[in-house]
Amino acid sequence: MAVAETDDETLDALQRAAFDYFLRHTRPDSGLVPDTSRDGSPCSIAVVGLALSTCPIGVARGWIERRDAVSRCLAALRFFSKSDQSAEPGSSGHRGFYFHFLDMDSGARVWESELSMIDTAFLVAGMLTAALWFDADSADERELRELADALYRRVEWRWAQEGGKAIRQGWKPDSGFFNYGWDGYSEALLLYALALGSPDHAITDAGFHDWTLTYQWEDLYGHEFLYAGPLFIHHFSHAWVDLRGIRDAFMREKDSDYFENSRRAVQVQREYAMRNPRSFAGYGENNWGLSAGDGPDAAPRRIAGREQRFAGYAARGVPYGPDDGTIAGPATLCSMVFAPELVWPVVRRWIAQDGAPDYRRLLASGFNETLSPSNQTNHVDNARPWISPGTFGLDQGMIVLMLENVRTGLPWKLGRANRYIVAGLRRAGFSGGWL
Repeated sequence: MAVAETDDETLDALQRAAFDYFLRHTRPDSGLVPDTSRDGSPCSIAVVGLALSTCPIGVARGWIERRDAVSRCLAALRFFSKSDQSAEPGSSGHRGFYFHFLDMDSGARVWESELSMIDTAFLVAGMLTAALWFDADSADERELRELADALYRRVEWRWAQEGGKAIRQGWKPDSGFFNYGWDGYSEALLLYALALGSPDHAITDAGFHDWTLTYQWEDLYGHEFLYAGPLFIHHFSHAWVDLRGIRDAFMREKDSDYFENSRRAVQVQREYAMRNPRSFAGYGENNWGLSAGDGPDAAPRRIAGREQRFAGYAARGVPYGPDDGTIAGPATLCSMVFAPELVWPVVRRWIAQDGAPDYRRLLASGFNETLSPSNQTNHVDNARPWISPGTFGLDQGMIVLMLENVRTGLPWKLGRANRYIVAGLRRAGFSGGWL
């Protein structure tokens, strides 16, 4: 990625670098997309949903021809429409849901992964986003819209409540539902909106309200907000749903909304890095952002007089951890929609260091990697931070969507036009603003 001269050029370059992941890695015959850029990575159904969601942006920005984008979307929709839903070995899903990870060649379940409710929600959100954008009266675009609608409507969201109130987090053919549901604030807000808005398999009215009863409201560093440690939790639903100024019962009681809540979470993240209670190298007002992602898989070492263990892949969060000194560049970038005045200094700091080989790598990938300034064991001279060896499709897609919401709000416009999401939000008790 070339260093840009203006803010808009910088955003364009960052978005384009992330969008290229889908151009390089999507299978044209099935629309399946690998979870990561590493060799042998299986397909993540959530990443397919993000790929579908980025196609309208790619067309609008001239990064891909409309015909090519429609072809890619149709390949994915046709695959999922025809996929085996028996839950037997070699199948892709069950009851309209899909297994978290699929084989890139056959589309069959791999890694004994769970039937994932949240990842199916991301996949379906991508299908509906593409269907709203591609509105031409052509055979291909009509088929795209019809398939997206049918695939959403066949998801048996009510079944995923297992007779209770909370939506289960997963299900496996050999053991059934997980013993836990979506408790505590999380990225599941989108899942609940889609599950409540279904015309055929909607969850019960009590589902969303009972979920909010498990929320944890905290006062951290002088910021009162709905707590979730990793930044990604404060991002994912916002990629598709414009939560500015609309409130459910919980947020009306707190005189806030979920968008403002994410802004406060970003402020807490920055404040944590400035205080740096564990004395990690590199943390500060212009270098922050803890979230899910790769990290060093290294032997413990002494940092600031204590032994520090490194977590590998983990969902890092503040202020309660885990924290091993790893900063998630994608999460920081995606926070720009909430607090641009806090994120731009970080981006400019990284760009200013592009003369260093490590930061050139970050620039080339659109900052779509994690780095650990405190772990320098993979460099002989111990002068450079650890940087993740691959990129994650989830990060790539979120960067494209969230930066587009910064620039034009296109994903939010499509979300506001989604009658199923609108119906789900209203059933959840949201009102005000654009609703």
